Amino acid sequence: MRAPPQRSRRSTSFQSIAASKNTSLAVVAPGIAEALFATALGLVAAIPATIFYNKFISEVNRQAQRMEGFADEFAAILSRQIDERT
Repeated sequence: MRAPPQRSRRSTSFQSIAASKNTSLAVVAPGIAEALFATALGLVAAIPATIFYNKFISEVNRQAQRMEGFADEFAAILSRQIDERT
């Protein structure tokens, strides 16, 4: 048997606001605080990940340029050797 799906905390916050039928700051503030905290945690994870991704991509592009230069140089050497033999 499968377990019933769990409800997210976000829907629980909104459901508690709807159940109270009150939109005063005392009722809405905990949900807002929870959302801001989740956003802050997301940014703490996303910002360093973006920085390291950009550094990684920069290094990959640099290596690709080096390999392309090597391939061009190698092709030129092979071409010269083939021309010398003919």
